[in-house]
Amino acid sequence: MNGWKADKKASDIYIPEIKTILGLYLIGEPPVEEDQERNTDLMVLKMEAVRIGCRVRKESYLEYYSDEFTIRAGRPSGNKTELTKIIEGWGDYFFYGFGDGFNLIAWTLADLNVFRLWFNRQLYQGKHPWESKDNKDNSSNFLGIKWRWLPKEFVIAAKNEGKIK
Repeated sequence: MNGWKADKKASDIYIPEIKTILGLYLIGEPPVEEDQERNTDLMVLKMEAVRIGCRVRKESYLEYYSDEFTIRAGRPSGNKTELTKIIEGWGDYFFYGFGDGFNLIAWTLADLNVFRLWFNRQLYQGKHPWESKDNKDNSSNFLGIKWRWLPKEFVIAAKNEGKIK
């Protein structure tokens, strides 16, 4: 089983853990006035839909690719990819991690608005500081982007225990 269904099935096992992590960063405590006057103990940081793209890679890739993240940029089918959707303005946050088949080993939560601005500036300036990579099974290709190339405000939170550079 190749393609979107296989990719989704492989990463969906991490959804409960990802939801727990996202709750720590996207739900906050309100000002005291909110509690006193409006019966509010917790607030979601946005009232409209918040869209989060998630990608979890196999633990075996962590050793070799901890200094970068990848975004699917093309499929032979011509279907829209993560990169196309992000550039079109879809997605608010990006959750990128490595998992062992049961639990997340390392992860990063990032701001896609910061990414869009950075990416478009790179294109405008005629720069392409990413590496194009093909899947071994030719099901898609990716852009490999080094964490260090992006603005510091791109990363909102991370758990890496020294594993993601």
